[in-house]
Amino acid sequence: MNLRHLALAAACLIGLAASPVAAQQHVTMALDWTPNTNHIGLYVARELGYYAEAGLDVEILPYTDTSAGALVANHVADFGIVGSIGFMTQRAGGADLKGVYAVTQTETGRLVFNAERADIQRPRDLDGLTYGGFGSAWENALITSMIRADGGEGTFETVTLGTSAYEALANGAVDFTLEVYTWEGVKAELDGKAQRAFRYADFGVPDQHTTLIGSSEAYLDANPETATAFISATERGYAYAVEHPDEAADILIAANSDVLTDRALIRASLQALIDGHYLQSADGVIGAIAPAKMEAIGQYLFTAGILRDGNGVVLADKPDFSTYFSNQYLPAE
Repeated sequence: MNLRHLALAAACLIGLAASPVAAQQHVTMALDWTPNTNHIGLYVARELGYYAEAGLDVEILPYTDTSAGALVANHVADFGIVGSIGFMTQRAGGADLKGVYAVTQTETGRLVFNAERADIQRPRDLDGLTYGGFGSAWENALITSMIRADGGEGTFETVTLGTSAYEALANGAVDFTLEVYTWEGVKAELDGKAQRAFRYADFGVPDQHTTLIGSSEAYLDANPETATAFISATERGYAYAVEHPDEAADILIAANSDVLTDRALIRASLQALIDGHYLQSADGVIGAIAPAKMEAIGQYLFTAGILRDGNGVVLADKPDFSTYFSNQYLPAE
């Protein structure tokens, strides 16, 4: 190599050294509630560097009173954790939302009451009793259809209490409520509060993906590669949590030490999500959204008159629920 070639090579090396490292793509994720085990895959993926390896800088936004679905639909957040019922109603109303990852493969909710209630043996026994609720149309439709599926009339009193419904149930101020088994149910077990419950799917309500990750059509169309990288890394995070629950629980707690102080609850909740095949199905499915489940719960909501357009008018025509979600951003099998 002559002197001229050496000079050119040196110049190239200097140029490479001076060029900036490619910036990571910034991605924002909105939560549906304060950090909990439904979010564990996000924190694992961030803290173990899965997002960084995928070229992403993921910011998990602080929880606010504005729903994650609204933040995503208004393009304030790129992705968000959304409850499937809220997601379906927002999308039916014209919100720019699309499901891209199923956090839970099956329903985590249940209708619950105190174990000593000998007068409650089946859903039709709930007729005439008092329900401690949360203020959504979905709740009344759900409970009414469960009671009627068991031969009852579907008549009950409702007191809207929000999260204080669980305290009201414990002290007997209400007769029954709805809970997420993998959080409130597990906490009740740890606290020694004996409960019994009815599964929705046992009484005519379609099984569903209780929790999804959603994005907007606008974001997905403009950033398909980033979306694929994000969902793939997120799936790795949830898969790690299933395989390494102790380590994953510690990661979630360490990342949220200001709000998560009860390790026993976090660890037990995660174990319930694993043992119940919520995060990963019994046949190994993780993250994928089942078309049949989306169609079934969509049809249920449509028939119940819960789906409304942007003007608040009940939909007259059933939507094409296959357009509400996509599995294309998941890693290829």
